[in-house]
Amino acid sequence: MTVDRDQVLRTAAALLTRKATATMDEVARAAGIGRATLHRHFAGREALVRALEELGIRELEGALDKARLDEGEASDALRRMVAEVEPVAGLLAFLVTENQLFEGEQMNAGWARIDTRVSALFKRGQERGEFRIDLTPAWLTEALYGLIGAGAWAVQDGRVAAKDFQYMIAELLLGGVRRSVEK
Repeated sequence: MTVDRDQVLRTAAALLTRKATATMDEVARAAGIGRATLHRHFAGREALVRALEELGIRELEGALDKARLDEGEASDALRRMVAEVEPVAGLLAFLVTENQLFEGEQMNAGWARIDTRVSALFKRGQERGEFRIDLTPAWLTEALYGLIGAGAWAVQDGRVAAKDFQYMIAELLLGGVRRSVEK
């Protein structure tokens, strides 16, 4: 039987997003494989989490590419980004809570690329007068990650309809970042 590594990772991400303390046995069961098979692919939990991060970085960068962050109004680009990130929101939610991930130079480079791209969108919105300037692009980036993670958890728990994910995140964030027009 051939094991689809990315599918095992997606299953692990879905489980670990719901239950961060899940054991490797639980991950193997959820993926429909034996613990020995899981161990052949991932020597332990740390290796599994590192592989999840690699997948997350790859998928987030792909989502940012599809969102065309440099095109049009910054608010429209933000909406496109939320839409493109939605399929990997659960993985992002898990990764932003795993603080041991930020130790390796290679991994930090991947997150730095993502952070730079997202922060540049907020900076562009500020420079064009769309977004308020009293909140830093770095803070807005972190706030976006937090909203995406919270949205993913709320949908997963059934507290929020999946169809509302994009609207709720984009509108809450945009309502907070839009520059108010003084009268």
